[in-house]
Formats: sequence, structure tokens, C-alpha cells
Amino acid sequence: MAMYNTYIPLLTYRHAAGKEGSQIMPGLARGLPKLEDHGKTYTLYLRRRLIYSNGRRVKASDFKATIKRLLKLNSAEASYYDEIVGAEEFESRGHGDISGIATDDKTGKIVIRLIEPRNEFISLLALPFAAPVPSGTKARDLTSHPPPATGPYMITQSSRGHRWSYRRNPAWARNGRLMPQLPGGHISRISMRVIHKPSDRVRAVEEGRVDWVGGWLAHGQYAVLKSRYDGSRLRGEPTLGTDYFWMNTHKAPFNDLRVRVAVNLAVDRSVLRRIYGDELLPTTQVLPPGMPGYKRFVLYPHDMADARRLIEKAHPSDRKVTVWAPKFPEARRAAAYYGKVLKELGFTLHLKVVKPSHYFTVIGKPSTPNLDTGLGNWFADYPHPNDFFESLLASWSIFPTFNENLAQIDSPVLDDAIIVLGEKRGATPEHGYALLDRAYTALAPWVAFGNPTIPLFVSRAVPLPQVIWNPSFGADLTSFRFR
Repeated sequence: MAMYNTYIPLLTYRHAAGKEGSQIMPGLARGLPKLEDHGKTYTLYLRRRLIYSNGRRVKASDFKATIKRLLKLNSAEASYYDEIVGAEEFESRGHGDISGIATDDKTGKIVIRLIEPRNEFISLLALPFAAPVPSGTKARDLTSHPPPATGPYMITQSSRGHRWSYRRNPAWARNGRLMPQLPGGHISRISMRVIHKPSDRVRAVEEGRVDWVGGWLAHGQYAVLKSRYDGSRLRGEPTLGTDYFWMNTHKAPFNDLRVRVAVNLAVDRSVLRRIYGDELLPTTQVLPPGMPGYKRFVLYPHDMADARRLIEKAHPSDRKVTVWAPKFPEARRAAAYYGKVLKELGFTLHLKVVKPSHYFTVIGKPSTPNLDTGLGNWFADYPHPNDFFESLLASWSIFPTFNENLAQIDSPVLDDAIIVLGEKRGATPEHGYALLDRAYTALAPWVAFGNPTIPLFVSRAVPLPQVIWNPSFGADLTSFRFR
């Protein structure tokens, strides 16, 4: 959110809610890229006369400098751009050139060559991490002195983990005319601060000391606020996330498809929704609503009788199961319910609760003993379905440490489908990803049970219907206004 209205990439995402907010549109570039060489070459042109907040001209070469800076910083997001020819070599050396990016400051031309076609690369170009900043910007943490911005707002003060402030970018008087497709906002100054305790956040908004809050609430707090303010000052905003129980498909009893399907049928998603205080939209599938390629289906309606019949046919020899969960109240309750369901199916349970800070490190190591099943969740890094399939379900995403394919599902046929869909050029092949969603759900590596929502709570001074919640970036600062 902090960068969405400050640093504009060559392409950007629409300032809209729901699926529309995942649509890509031109940002600093004059139009969408021209694709050549079977989708391996992207050509864009920078808009003329754009400037940064310090008055410096935006140049095509700034894009290359920005990607170099990102690779030098060795941030997690740097790997998004490893498919650019020469990027990995530059990252390993820390100096030199990236041969796959060519720029011309006179014409504004930017040419990007990829090693292989990658359908989602256009989504990565629209992320703020690739937003140009002036050439020569130091490759170090600039939280306290943010680089000059191109968007309607600029960050003026920042203290990591505490507060940050925005004010109107003086460059927007020009840039806004050159990018009329982007909103300019209604408020001249915005101050943000981090309030760690959910009850303190809510009280500050109710008392009018804070104008809005977006984030997780304490258990039961959402239901109380909903009874008071639903629709007038409170909204549950959908996320591009899915909560699920993973099942280890490499070992008994979950190496048997019949057992995994039985567990899916036995779990009542409505119970889990109540456990999470109505902050979940029930689901049985991988992709969340709002994600390109999402098409709703219900493959596993709750049916304990059918679940028991499948278990009887499978007759698993190993009925001892360890259920893993992080030490959060809702997570423990969800895992306890899940364990109860497994017991009803005839399994013997051991519940393993781990400190939240260690949880994904422990379960992300396939050699961890008794890694049978447990709680997982995923929030998309960017609105492309491959961020789910390749990251969480492809066989090549099974790692000895920091493994994110927690079910360790290995399907050569579906691996091939991921590759084929990823290499299709042009718009995201949504129909193909919808079929892939159904195919993985049929293999049942997960018990997908909910898509989380985030409460957006505003003060009396803010008209809630005007506020836009982008599925990737959250509350859109340009949409806020006062009554």
C-alpha cells in the first residue's frame, strides 16, 4: 500500500476493487508492451516529460538502473526478475550490465528480453518494486529517506514499524496531466501510524482520533463491530488469499487419494468460518475470488457419510496422524476442529502447536518428523494465478528447507500444464487456469476452507462507499475523502 500511490511502475494495476483491481494498465509507459519473439521480448515506450518529486526528468535508463538496484539489494522480490537475460549473472557479480534490458533515453524506448516466455512477467512489471527511481539511487535501505516519487503522493517521513507520512507530490501537477488514467487523490496530507493492539486501533477510530484502520482484529471483535457499523463504517474486504489444511501426499495415510478426498468431504467449512469470526468466505478450491482464472465450483460438499465410506474402502494401515498449527487462538481452534474430524474418521491424533515465528520454518523442512498434515495459508504476492500453482503446488517447488509445497504434491501432468499456461503469450489464459484449479482440487492435496477478508473500519468523517480496496494493495489512498 505504501508504494502503490507513490512509485508508479511502467505498468500498474487499476485503482479499483475486486477482479477489476487486478487488471493491468499503462503507468509510466505510454501503452501496454508489444510482445515479440514468441513472448520473450517486451517493448515499451516511456511517456515524455515525466518528472520525479525532486524535479529530475524520468528517463528510460532509470528502469534498468532500478532493476540493477533491486538485484544488488538481494531482496526477496529480486527473484521476480531473474527471467530477464543477464539478470542472474549481474546478481551474482554485483556489477556490470544486464544484457536483457536495452534503453534509449532520447526515444523513451525500453526493450526487455526474457530467457523463456513467461506469461506472468507483465504482472511483475506492474509491481511497485519495478517502479523507476532516479539512476544513482543508492542500493541500501532508504526507509528514512525515501527516493523521489512519480505518483500523486510522496513519502515525507518514515520510521520503520512506527509511522510514515505522505503529502501531495509537487510533480503530480505535470505527471497527472500526462497520466490521466490514474487518480490524483483528494487529501493533501496523510499520516499513518502502526498501532499494534487491535482493541487500541478500534478505539482510536471510534473516538475519531484515527480516520481508518485496516487489518486483523482480535477474536470476536469483528462480530461486535459488524453488529454496530456493518455497511456504514465497516466492510469486510476480500483478499487474494486461501486458508487450507495441507496433507502430506508422500506418506501414509495421505498418499491415498481416497483418504484425502474423504477428509475434504468430512470438513464442514461453515464451522471454520465461525471459528474465524465470519472473517472467512468458505471455499473448497485453490484460487480465491478476484484472482484472474477464478471460477467458483464446489467439489467437496460436506458429507460425513460419504467420507466414512471412502475411509472404509481405503482402509489405511497407518492411522496415527500429527496435526500442525501455529500458536494463534483461531489457528489452534481450527486445528482442534480438524483433529476432531479426523478422529471421527478413525484416526488417532497428536496436535503439534508451534510458535508463529518458527512455524513455517519447521513445516517447511520436509525432513521434520511426523509432518503429516497441518494449517497453511497463502496471500498472493501479485494477482496472477501462477503465484499459487507454481509456488505452492509444482513439483519443482519442493525444497529441503523453506518448502512452500507443503503437501509435496508431485503431478507431472499438472506440472506440464503449469509450464504450458505460463508460456502462453498475451492475456492471462483464464480458462486454462480455471481448469488447473479444478484439476488440483480433484487431487486433494489440500483441504481448502476459506478466503480471508480484512476488516476496513472508518471514522464518521470518512464516507465508506467512496473508499476503494484494491485486492493486492489494500486501501487506495487516492479514494479517501472527508464528508
